[in-house]
Amino acid sequence: QVQLVESGGGLVQAGGSLRLSCAASGISFGRYTMGWYRQAPGKQRELVATITSGGTTNYADSVKSRFTISRDNAKNTVYLQMNSLKPEDTAVYYCWGRNYLEVWGQGTLVTVSS
Repeated sequence: QVQLVESGGGLVQAGGSLRLSCAASGISFGRYTMGWYRQAPGKQRELVATITSGGTTNYADSVKSRFTISRDNAKNTVYLQMNSLKPEDTAVYYCWGRNYLEVWGQGTLVTVSS
């Protein structure tokens, strides 16, 4: 069974930090490009960051220098370290993976208070 399970969301004050985790099962994790998307209320889902199987990363301009994506292939887990959080980072964050299949997690809510 293919599954991506996010954790680590919650409520944080502006300027604070959170680390999201996404545990994958049922896929050859090391072969997948993994990433994080987010969807704020009333807005479309948008790309936050991706990391390829080789470790190449890509970030949305809005999060560059504040967020860091990483992966641990031994643990089948991808992380998103979020620093200097802003109220506009408030959204449901979704884990995503793609190889020959595209898979999504159920999402975890991040709320940044001002």
